[in-house]
Amino acid sequence: MANTYHQIYIQVIFSVRNREYAIPRNKKEELHKYITGIIQQNNCKLIAINSVPDHIHIFFGLSPSKCISDIVKDIKIASTDKIKGWIKTNFHWQDGFGAFSYSRSQIDKVVKYIMNQEEHHKKHSFNEEYIDFMKKFGIKYDDKYLFDIK
Repeated sequence: MANTYHQIYIQVIFSVRNREYAIPRNKKEELHKYITGIIQQNNCKLIAINSVPDHIHIFFGLSPSKCISDIVKDIKIASTDKIKGWIKTNFHWQDGFGAFSYSRSQIDKVVKYIMNQEEHHKKHSFNEEYIDFMKKFGIKYDDKYLFDIK
């Protein structure tokens, strides 16, 4: 798009359905590289990615010609097939996702937070983390829909 200038930074967070510990730690780097390719195919720029066994954080520069929901859908569909090839159980991501926007001045802080997920989750559960995001960003939510437990 000629003469289109943008600066849109988005952190997307979603979990494994039922908060199962299903993302294999020994395949984490391979999963991250695979998702990086999906982000790039959508003309977006990956800034940071990290996962723990039950959820993932992806921080990227969003192309103004792309829809966040479509990118997340692409990531979930492709990575589900990839993960199902690694594990013996039936793998699914949660139905929804969280998407949070940041200014350029916050990039370093967000990257540090994402890259420190293992340490963070020694002290805080995913549910606590997700509720903190909802409160921090002033998002109203209903507990019965928030955690997508089936």
